[in-house]
Amino acid sequence: MYNQREEIVAYFHQLDRGYFMESNTIYGAADCPVSIGFGQTISQPTLVLNMTLKLDLEPDSRVLEIGTGSGYQTALLGAFSYEVYTVERLEPLYDKAKKRLDAKGFTNIHFKHGDGSLGWPEHQPYDRIIVTASVSRVPDELLDQLDAGGRMIIPVGNNFQQELQMVEKDDNGDVTFSVLEDVAFVRLKGKYE
Repeated sequence: MYNQREEIVAYFHQLDRGYFMESNTIYGAADCPVSIGFGQTISQPTLVLNMTLKLDLEPDSRVLEIGTGSGYQTALLGAFSYEVYTVERLEPLYDKAKKRLDAKGFTNIHFKHGDGSLGWPEHQPYDRIIVTASVSRVPDELLDQLDAGGRMIIPVGNNFQQELQMVEKDDNGDVTFSVLEDVAFVRLKGKYE
């Protein structure tokens, strides 16, 4: 089985988080979440790396990202996936992230401004799904858009603390859930909140 772990870690260490921030850039290298405005944050770098590694990306992976935010996580996904479909609810963040990632030369990242809780059904199924905002329960739409043999990483819980869960769908379509760690994410706005 192909393992991109070492390449992902190396890319992560050379990826400047400050590039994805307009203010508070002095905290670009700090291992903590930082506000990017509009009630949103750019996640702690080690958590971004851990979530990316837990996806177990393959070179031919088609990935759905819910919550483009600054585009920092998206850059990691784009560098190690065949295609990334990323959805952002807040238009100013969507515009800025698209400009940043286009400027970095990514041609395999597709952007949508809309309600991420609904996924992006036009391009389903996805091999991997990553959600960067918390939900009280895993949206059925996202489970439906996850391909057989696929994996989703998603924070599930209340407004103050959540469990980062790994959702796996086997070849028969049966779904299993496992808890990776405790986390605290902003809420996923839309149909479910």
